[in-house]
Amino acid sequence: MNQPFASRLGLVCCLITLSLSGDNWPAWRGADGLGIVKDGPIPLHWGAQENVKWKAALPAPGNSTPVVWGDCVFVTQANPKTNERMLMCFDRGDGALKWKSGVVYDKPETTHRTNPYCAASPVTDGERVVVTFASAGVFCFDFEGNEVWRRDLGPQVHEWGNASSPVLYQGLCLLYHGPGEGAAIVAMDKNTGRTVWTYQEPAFVPGPRTDGFKGRESGGMIGSFSTPLLIKVAGQEELVMSFSQRVQGLNPLTGKLLWNCEGLNPLIYTSPIFGENKIVCMGGFKGTTIALQAGGRGDISESHLLWEAVATKNRLGCGIIYEGAIYVVNMDGIAQCLDLASGEEIWEERVEAAGADGTSWSSMILAGEHLLVPNKSGDVVVLKASKNFEQVAVNSLGETMNSSIAVSDGELFIRTDKHLWCLGQAGDKVAAR
Repeated sequence: MNQPFASRLGLVCCLITLSLSGDNWPAWRGADGLGIVKDGPIPLHWGAQENVKWKAALPAPGNSTPVVWGDCVFVTQANPKTNERMLMCFDRGDGALKWKSGVVYDKPETTHRTNPYCAASPVTDGERVVVTFASAGVFCFDFEGNEVWRRDLGPQVHEWGNASSPVLYQGLCLLYHGPGEGAAIVAMDKNTGRTVWTYQEPAFVPGPRTDGFKGRESGGMIGSFSTPLLIKVAGQEELVMSFSQRVQGLNPLTGKLLWNCEGLNPLIYTSPIFGENKIVCMGGFKGTTIALQAGGRGDISESHLLWEAVATKNRLGCGIIYEGAIYVVNMDGIAQCLDLASGEEIWEERVEAAGADGTSWSSMILAGEHLLVPNKSGDVVVLKASKNFEQVAVNSLGETMNSSIAVSDGELFIRTDKHLWCLGQAGDKVAAR
């Protein structure tokens, strides 16, 4: 980071904090799947040697996000040297490895070189932790690392692998086992792994593409990497999923289709976002963004469509809805603020980062009035969630990162290619393991 930028941001050797209430971070993007922080105080300024409580070495790179419950921090991890796919449990207090459990899986499975195995994040309810290892199976462990059950849902075949994380709801584990042939949302009994219902992904309809992406397959690359999102509308829960070419709402207890909206492009990276009774789904690689008024039934492609934008920026990370605006950082590191009601752009700015690679695969989080945006260089850029662009800080760990941030009781948990980090109100010394 150059000195004028440091001066302009007013970065000083003090800790900026937000006063919020404490909570666990039990799933990717938090308890409600929206990426909104409900605990604190949290740091808005740190570095590789500043405000680091501990860091724990990881055996190989990975893209999954940690989850936190009580004194446990859980991370999914693949080890290409041993063919292990595992769940690792670290002590929240000092970063010591409590246990690791999983499976050795040496059968061939396709993925992209930048998407290592075990890309999906864990989910927990405080008693059980459920993980998916794609073709290697779905596993449930207790908090001592004992296997409770496992399920083989069949091979998961896509040349870019997978990333969708499991979701827990009223005794069910809901998982999108895809993309690829036979992709489906499977609802399993949380305690036994027994299938309760299955919803097959709707068939792909060949036709002209608006996203311009051809890939290496005939007709272009297709598939969704979304994690389903649970929302509550008029007191009723819905499971929202961005499939290829469409977004749909299901009854989470039965798998019954509640509503359908056509219009997404065939390649989907991001998961749905929700706020102010509106659903926003973004396609990948210059794809289509759709904004819907929640609460529809049947075909809502026209009746509940607020707006759509075709050939938008390439987005891998999820955005945030806050006070009438959508905030998103595109893959190229350019941040946007869009009007929630109309989709019109309020501002577009390139965030200034410390590392050489300012591109981002990660999803932002909202803490108070601040957005925390990770990038591939291991920076976390802090922006004001405002309709006037304001960059507050940039904090660098100096290690490649594609995961998102977990927050619990005022501490940040960040997974880089080399370490699991715990950041908080600590001294300048790093407790490394």
